[in-house]
Amino acid sequence: MSTRVMPFRGSLTSREQVSVYEFSWAAIIFIPLVAVLIQIFIPVKVRFLPIVDLPFMVTIFFATARRNPITGCLTGCVIGLMQDLFAGPSHYLGMYGIALTIIGYLASSLGVKIDVDNPGSRFLITFGFFGLHQGVYYGVAHYLLRQGLQWSWSHMAISALANATIGIFVYKFLDRFKQK
Repeated sequence: MSTRVMPFRGSLTSREQVSVYEFSWAAIIFIPLVAVLIQIFIPVKVRFLPIVDLPFMVTIFFATARRNPITGCLTGCVIGLMQDLFAGPSHYLGMYGIALTIIGYLASSLGVKIDVDNPGSRFLITFGFFGLHQGVYYGVAHYLLRQGLQWSWSHMAISALANATIGIFVYKFLDRFKQK
């Protein structure tokens, strides 16, 4: 009795099987703009909201939906620079841009490898990337710009947990704007 073994040809999920989504121009422009404006104006009225980072979540959403590292970099860069522009005069231009460019690239690269439409994976991606985002931001501010920022593991963990939890609902809402 002979059995024929089929050779393994690539991954179990090829790039052609992964859904890549497109968005209308209105969604590409207005969703990040609204996220940045909410990030600027709402924390003045609601005390707990400064730990929620909507532009960060929008960057992850667009990067994982498109699954293209170059587009992820550009998305993160543009959203980060918009966030930098509105951050105020004491904030250096480019700090959020650098951090979100890295997050956009990594999120889109990861989007090719795993199922990023699952709420569990979205939670883990947001939780992990929030820590990385804060680490890159802190590294740029503290080591390159010599700003006196303090690092707090407990604050970062609570913020990552809050962003990951809220992110599940934000991503579910933003799924409405996807186009095949």
